[in-house]
Amino acid sequence: MIETLIPVGVAMATGFSVLIRSLHTRVHELDQRIDKFELRVAEEYVSVHTFQTALDRVEGHMIRIEDKLDKALS
Repeated sequence: MIETLIPVGVAMATGFSVLIRSLHTRVHELDQRIDKFELRVAEEYVSVHTFQTALDRVEGHMIRIEDKLDKALS
């Protein structure tokens, strides 16, 4: 009886180990792909310099609007 349980237990443990390793590999590959995608989006979506230039322009326009409102109210 125990002679059959030991090989079955070892086979089940081995199968479970292979399954877990396979899942771990797939999750690791997916994690790497997501990291690459995030990096590509961060690099290509908008550069820091372009964003800063646009932000400076918006700030300049806001200051002009504030000045016009101050003149209109005084």
